[in-house]
Amino acid sequence: MKMTELLCLKDAYLKTCEATVVEANGKDVLLDKTIFAPIGGGLPCDTGTIESDGKSFNVLEVRKKEGKIVHSLDAEGLKTGNSCVLQIDWEKRYGVMRMHTAAHVLGATMFEEGILITGNQIGTSESRFDFSMENFDREAFAKTVAKTNEKLASGAEVKIYELAREEAFKIPGVVKLAGALPPSIPVLRIVEIGSLDLQADGGVHVKNTKECGKIEITRLENKGAKNKRIYFKLNL
Repeated sequence: MKMTELLCLKDAYLKTCEATVVEANGKDVLLDKTIFAPIGGGLPCDTGTIESDGKSFNVLEVRKKEGKIVHSLDAEGLKTGNSCVLQIDWEKRYGVMRMHTAAHVLGATMFEEGILITGNQIGTSESRFDFSMENFDREAFAKTVAKTNEKLASGAEVKIYELAREEAFKIPGVVKLAGALPPSIPVLRIVEIGSLDLQADGGVHVKNTKECGKIEITRLENKGAKNKRIYFKLNL
């Protein structure tokens, strides 16, 4: 079966599109193309609606399964061959885009200071980073966030392109998440945020860092000798 075309990775600002059902299994459907981003990489999936023949179905979850993009709906009814119109929850999507780009810049700033990120969870209202830091200093970390906010305010443009795997891995720090190398595929999707960050990534982003706003630390947790956790939100 032909892979679902992920339009969201080509244009994250696309809010609606037309598609055709290529497989239906109860409430789970596969489409020839989609604007719904699946869950993965610490990012939540998109939600929204799929309309066909005057009926509207709520998209509850989107996930990758055996190389396919599965849309789980709130009801059965879509059949193979149905034409449909997809509409994402734009407020949620844009929140994830802003948060994701801001997280990249924060992660890059931490990386510059020798702080290694070991896990992440991106949300719309709050996100978190798990990281390894030998000597944890709350005041010093607040300065790291302040430095990140200066970078976000600089208005760096976000560019997305593809590189051959061997070329991508010549770039220092192209993978900044400890222990989480991209899959063994010949071509990697690269996200370049001005001169602030460059890494392999498969998620949605804003076009300019000014769209992110400012990072605000909501809480910090000490999870162990070297393991720390930061929760943060964005303010416009």
